Amino acid sequence: MSYMAALSLLETRRRGPRPATEALDALPETAVSSRIPSIGGEPSVRGRPGLFGMLGWLQQLGHTIADIDRLNIIHVAGTKGKGGTCAFIESLLRTHGQTTGFPAKTGLYTSPHLINTEERIRINFRPLDKHVFASYISETHEALQSPTSDAQDAPRYLQFLALVAFHAFIKEGVDVAIFETHQGGEYDATNVISKPVVTAITTIDKDHMHQLGPSLENVAWHKAGIFKAGAPAFSAPQQKTPAIVLQKRATEKGVSLEFVEVFLDLPTDAPQLKPEVQLLNFSLARVVSNSFLRQRAPQDNAVLSSHDMIKGVQAFSWPGRFQSILDGNLAWFLDGAHNNISLEKCAQWFAQSSSEKERYLDRLASI
Repeated sequence: MSYMAALSLLETRRRGPRPATEALDALPETAVSSRIPSIGGEPSVRGRPGLFGMLGWLQQLGHTIADIDRLNIIHVAGTKGKGGTCAFIESLLRTHGQTTGFPAKTGLYTSPHLINTEERIRINFRPLDKHVFASYISETHEALQSPTSDAQDAPRYLQFLALVAFHAFIKEGVDVAIFETHQGGEYDATNVISKPVVTAITTIDKDHMHQLGPSLENVAWHKAGIFKAGAPAFSAPQQKTPAIVLQKRATEKGVSLEFVEVFLDLPTDAPQLKPEVQLLNFSLARVVSNSFLRQRAPQDNAVLSSHDMIKGVQAFSWPGRFQSILDGNLAWFLDGAHNNISLEKCAQWFAQSSSEKERYLDRLASI
């Protein structure tokens, strides 16, 4: 299958508008792991949950739950900063591996992509080669075909990409796989992960309320769905309401949950750690990475060194997010936002960064 044919195939997996009625009761009990408690309203998962069908499709691909467990997964959910936190984790672990030999190969799954779809699935931070990406799409598509298959039961766009990511990481033999949820957590397609090594929650705010709401408590309940017994969980500082929900769900699941504050020993002059929210994302990534290494790395290499952290920050790249580009006497500022909290952080970063760049360009002009 060619690269363009693979992209065309992916586009056929796009779904139509979500129905206005609830759909959980129409699914077999095995399709969902638990019911949403009534917190300020009734359950609001509309349409077929992303988790529905994932285990069966993975088995059709020839992969077992044990295969998934061997990927050594770090699972990350939240509203703001998921992708950046995942990228920081990957950068720190990759840097550590370059010095110690573990992990030798990292896998990173995030969404959405900025330019090319294959950016969502990375090995050692490099997006899959176009031809390799097309090959894995073809293999996934072929494995899921059967004479009795129904189009209504086929994986949708995000489900299909998650399947391709699992398939690629197993085939590539990664030592660690960092997975960002699509949205929510409890019913997210990525939550087929049953034994993550570590889980993490970034800042929670009102997010996809038509699906995860109607209240902030509901949103937090969904995000905490990635917690799994036996896997330590870490969270960025939260508002009082989501913090209570996260802690309650962690207790119910028998999970140790730690709220992480910003470390005071970080290199605040590093452009990769601006604006301040990046300090928080990095602090969370640092704790998560150390937890992973303590559980999976050889005994002598069980924590990040100061060298790892410095090089990890320097190697960090997350194009299109808090990104500044100097182009002659022009400065470009790239970021995106899909909710109020993101818009606020984006505006604050632009105001600060544009002022700094203006002073820098003025100095250049005077030379």
